[in-house]
Amino acid sequence: MDLEKPPPQRQDPEGCLVVAIRIPVRIVVLVLVVPVRMAWDALVVGGRFLNDAVLRPLGRALLWLGRAVFVWPFVALWRYVVVPVAKGLAWLGNVLVVVPAVWLYRYVLTPVGHACAWLARGIGAGLAWLYARVLTPVGHAVMWVLRGLGTVLAAIGLGVFGVVAWLVRYLLVVPAVWVYEWILAPVGRAIAWCARGLVWVVSTVVTGIGVALYWTARVLFVLPAVGLYRWVLTPVGRVLAVIGREIWDALGHAWRIAGRISFAVGRFLANLFRWIFVEPVRWVYRTVLTPVGHVVRDAVLRPVAEAARSVGRATRQALTATRESVRQARADFRRMLFGEPKQREAVARREPPGRETRTLGSSTTALTKD
Repeated sequence: MDLEKPPPQRQDPEGCLVVAIRIPVRIVVLVLVVPVRMAWDALVVGGRFLNDAVLRPLGRALLWLGRAVFVWPFVALWRYVVVPVAKGLAWLGNVLVVVPAVWLYRYVLTPVGHACAWLARGIGAGLAWLYARVLTPVGHAVMWVLRGLGTVLAAIGLGVFGVVAWLVRYLLVVPAVWVYEWILAPVGRAIAWCARGLVWVVSTVVTGIGVALYWTARVLFVLPAVGLYRWVLTPVGRVLAVIGREIWDALGHAWRIAGRISFAVGRFLANLFRWIFVEPVRWVYRTVLTPVGHVVRDAVLRPVAEAARSVGRATRQALTATRESVRQARADFRRMLFGEPKQREAVARREPPGRETRTLGSSTTALTKD
C-alpha cells in the first residue's frame, strides 16, 4: 500500500492574456449573474409554495371531480345498466336463437344431411361403376390409337428435321462463317486500332487540361485559403476559445457565489420576517392570549359546560320519567278496555320419567334385575 500522497496534477502554464481576461470577466459576470440567481431562487421558492399550497390541493380536487363526473357514472352505468341488459339480451338470444338453432340442427338438418349423404353414396357408386365398366375400356382404346399416330408422326418429323438441318447448314451457317472470318474480323480489328489511337489522343489532351486547371485552382484558391486559416483564423480561434473558456468558468463561479449570496439574503429576509412578524405574534400569543384563554376557560367555559351538563342530565331524567308515565298510562288504558291479559296455564310434562340411577347392587337386565 502506497502511503505517500499522489503528486499534484500538473497544470499547463497560462499566458498573460488569460490572466488579464479572467478577473474583469469574472467581475462582470458576477454582477450580471447575481440578480438572475436571486430571481431564480425567488421563483423556486414561490413555485414550491404554489405547488404545496395551490396546485396539489387543486389537483386532488380536480382528480376527485373527474372521478365523480366521469368515472363513477360510467361505473354505475356499467354495473347497474349494461351488465343487467347484457344478461337479459344473452338470455333472450339463448331463448330466441340458440335453442331454435339447436332444435333445427338436431331434428331437421341432421336427418336431411343423412339423406343427402345416402344419396351421394348411391351416385358415387354409380359413377364408379360407369368409370370402371365404360370409361376405362374406351380410354385404353383411345390411347392405343393415339400411340400409333404418335409413332407415325415422330418418324415423319425426324425425316423433315434432317432435311431442314442440312439445308440450314449449307445455305446459312457456312456462308456466315466465311463472311465473319474474311470480312468482319479484319474490319473490326482496323476499327479497334483507330479507336485506341483516338482514345489516347483525347486522354492526353484531357490530362494536360486537368493539370493546368489543378495548378491554377491551387494557386488562386488553396494557397490563399491555407494562409488565411493558418495565419488569421487559427490565432483568432485560439483567442476566442480562451475568452469562451474563461466566460464559462466565470459563469460557473459566479453562479455558485450568487447562490451563496442569495442564500444569505434569503436567510436575512427570513430572520427579518421572523423578528418583525413571527416573534411579536408568538409573544402576544404566549403572554396575552394564553393567560386570557385560561381565565376564560376557568371562569366562563367550565361553569357553562357544567351547567349545560346539569341541564342535559335533568332533561334526560325528565324525558325518562315522561316515557315511563306514558307507558304506564297506555298499559292502564289497555287494561281498562280489554281487561287483564290471560295468564298462561301450566302444562303438565308428558315426558316419561327418567331411569333410576344404577348402583352397585342393582342391575338393568331382565335376568339379573332385583
